[in-house]
Formats: sequence, C-alpha cells, structure tokens
Amino acid sequence: MQYTPTIGLEIHAELKTRTKMFCDSRNDPDEREPNVHICPVCLAHPGTLPVINKEAVHHVLRVGAAVRGVIADYTEFDRKNYFYPDIPKGYQISQYTYPLVSNGELAGVALTRIHLEEDTARSSHLPTHAGDRKSGTTRIDYNRAGIPLMELVTEPVVTSAEQAGRFARELQLLLRTLGASDANMEKGEMRVEANISISKDKTFGTKVEVKNINSFRAVERAIQYEVARQIEVLESGGEIVQETRGWDEAKQRTFSQRIKEGSADYRYFPDPDLPKLMLSDIPEFREDALIASLPELPWEKRERYQSIYGLDSESAEMLVRDRRYSEVFEESVRELGDKNEIAQIVANYLTSDVAGLENAGKGELENSTSSFSELMKMVIEGEISSRGAKDILAKLLIGGGSARAIAEAEGLFQESDEGALSAIIDEVITENQAVVDEYTGGKESALQFLIGQGMKKSKGSANPALLQKLFKEKLQ
Repeated sequence: MQYTPTIGLEIHAELKTRTKMFCDSRNDPDEREPNVHICPVCLAHPGTLPVINKEAVHHVLRVGAAVRGVIADYTEFDRKNYFYPDIPKGYQISQYTYPLVSNGELAGVALTRIHLEEDTARSSHLPTHAGDRKSGTTRIDYNRAGIPLMELVTEPVVTSAEQAGRFARELQLLLRTLGASDANMEKGEMRVEANISISKDKTFGTKVEVKNINSFRAVERAIQYEVARQIEVLESGGEIVQETRGWDEAKQRTFSQRIKEGSADYRYFPDPDLPKLMLSDIPEFREDALIASLPELPWEKRERYQSIYGLDSESAEMLVRDRRYSEVFEESVRELGDKNEIAQIVANYLTSDVAGLENAGKGELENSTSSFSELMKMVIEGEISSRGAKDILAKLLIGGGSARAIAEAEGLFQESDEGALSAIIDEVITENQAVVDEYTGGKESALQFLIGQGMKKSKGSANPALLQKLFKEKLQ
C-alpha cells in the first residue's frame, strides 16, 4: 500500500543579541559556568517586570522580510502556561494570536509564521546508575532561561526527509547571513522539531511530533525512521497515537515522551506586563526599511555566481555556505579582474585545494587570506605551475607568509625565458628524432611526449604553455 509522508517543521533559533529577551542579563551561549548570567527578572522573582528586547524583534522582522513574509503592524506577547522545572515562571512568554511575521517562503517551502519567545533553562539529569533515568539528580542551569528565541513554523508541505534537511540547512545559512543567529546545532542554538504523519488516499493521518533534533543528519534519520515506524504500525493493524517523541541518536530510533498537548492545553492569554506594539510606528521596523537593510541573500548570491561567473552549482554552493570562502573569492576576483576564467580558477583552488587541505586538518584558510590573491595572480600570469601553486598553498595554510617569497625560496617560479627554453627544445629534438618524425607525420599525441621531456630537462620549471608554443613553432 502506498503511503505519503506529510511533514511540517518547527525550528527554534537562539538570537544573537547582547542581552536576554526581557532583561539585562547577558546572552552568552559559550558560558560554561552555570547560573552566572541570571537576574530577578529571568528567574521570575515576585514583583519583577519584563522589558522587550528591541534588537531581538528587529532580527525576526529582518528574517521575515528576507522570506517575503507579511510583517505585522500590530503584535503582542502571550503567556503560554505549562509547568516544567526549567520554566521558572510556570509559563513561557511567547506569541500566539499575533505573530511578528506570517506567511513567506524559503527553499520552496511555504511558511505559516515566525514569532518570538523566550528560551527555557537547561536541565541535565545525572542518574544514580547508568541507564536508570528514574533515580539520580536533576540540575538546572538558568543561563539559557530568557534568551531570545525565534520560532519558525512551516506549512505541512514537506514530503521527504531530504527536503526537510535542505530546508533546515537553508534556514541556518539565512540566519548566519543576516547576523541574526550563529545557529550552531551542536550548541543547541538551533533545534528542529518535525511533525510527521502519513496518509493514503489523500486522507491525513495522525500527527506525531519529534522534538529537539540537533543535527541535520539526525533530522533526516529521525523523519525516515518515524515514517517507517508509522507505516509498520498501520500495516500491523494498529493506530498512530498523537504524541511527542524524542530521537535517540545512539539507537537511531524515536521514543515516546508524552501525549502531545494541543493549543488549548496551554491556556494562552495576552501578557499583562508587556505593551502592545504598533510596529509601523517604529521607523526601522517598517517594511521598506527592513528590506533596505538586507544584505545579498544566499539564493541571490548563488544565482550571481552561476549566471555572472559561470560557476557550476556545486562550487557556487560551497562558496555561499562558507563565508570565509566567499569573502576570499570576492576579494580575489575584485583584485585580479572580473572575468569568468579568473573567477573559475579562483573558485577551483578554494573549493578543491583549500577545502581538501582544511578537511584533512592541514591548515586553515585564515592563514593564507593576505596572500591568496597574490598566489592566484602568479598562477594566472603563468609565473608558477598548478603543481607549484598547490605546494605554495599547502605552506600558506599552515604558516601564512608571502606566496612570492615561498616561490622564490622553493625555486617554484616557471622558466619563461624563450632563449633558455629554446636551448632545451633543441636538445629534446636532437635526442628524440623518431618521436619528432611521428609528430611531423601527423601524430599529434607525440607532441605531449616531447613537452614532457622538456619539462624533465627543466626540472619542472618550464612554463608548459610557452614550451608547447615554442615546440610547435620549431617543428612547423
């Protein structure tokens, strides 16, 4: 029987602000010491009042403008009531009826809403015995409590694990491009939840939520597992229960956590301590100002790299996804000439040689940025061979320095003196008369042998393009 997956995504991202969402406590995701960035407001002491973080609101609105969503004019914050030990108030300040952004589209996926809320504290359970979660001690770190948290909700239009993974990666890239969030999944700065159901005959099935998935591979594997699990349940005559499940990375499977709540269970109501906002009254929150503030967006940069510079899709994607690569590419092309052939040479060295060395742990691009354009100029002008360029690049990525100085110290400059090369060519012709006769007799491939001999005699220093040109002239 044919089943169709229907997937909606809810993605939370901690925003990059100086302070927390409703107080002046520091927003520091790298803090290791527990419970140091806290205050009476984020700990919900009686009598304290929250104040809205303007920077956080601005971040969410810029994301909304980038995805061409509908920017709200009126908005308000609500109380989402539920009790967990990591919610100090007993409720979470969130948005329900009036989100900051509605609709929009990203990576071909329609969006429902983007709203703003506060993050929870972080709890860690230390079992008395390994694997025994029913005993032991739970500790709570409130450093994260109150950090601005953007939640983006898609329409239930995603149809595969692969599409969900692509969407999450594109959102991470957008957040980083806008400077809204570092969105490091391994730090919990971006968390994905997938609402998954399977249907047949266009009849929607029961929705199951898989929460707090913290890597792109885990997103794809959790969805694949859950789709297969639901199919197995139905095929065996069972029923899907609406519930919240977690993802066990070690066992590569989902597991039941609790029965899924509905919106009515949270008893939303407007927060009486926070003002209502008319966003159009704030100049920088107006839609025209938001659009004007946007940088070149990832999909715009991909299009430019492919249409203007003729880069293939894979190279363009690598440059767009790594800001370091993109910045070095842009600088080199700007210095060396805005031409397709130059851009393609620069892109090839970055996405092939530099990426290969970095992936192997043999240096970092940051060490070579001051000399990378110099190295590319030497390649383009034929001063060094591609082999020499790779050797120089390997040294630059480890220790930095000057590309020209390394070439001089290592004797990597190509010989381009026609007089010196002419003498070498004469020797090769004299020593390989039979091959010369084959070439003059019409065997074009014989020329490559002669060039190889010339390179050998020059100890690899001859400019191969010039060597080929001079051989052809002599043998005409």
